[in-house]
Amino acid sequence: MGRLPHHIFIVNNDRCFGCAACIALCPVNALSLIDILAIVDEPTCTHCNLCIPACPVHALSIDPIPGV
Repeated sequence: MGRLPHHIFIVNNDRCFGCAACIALCPVNALSLIDILAIVDEPTCTHCNLCIPACPVHALSIDPIPGV
């Protein structure tokens, strides 16, 4: 799957607890941990969705950009 037009990768900081399961699966190294939270480098992210089902607390999503 390629990048979805008019969509953005979201990390819900209220849910993320820094387990790093997503980071290990990212094929382009678009995710990192900062202060025990997953952070995405959105321009690098390919929206491949490999990380999303790996999150045990459902903190990751790819959502439409509001107003676009």
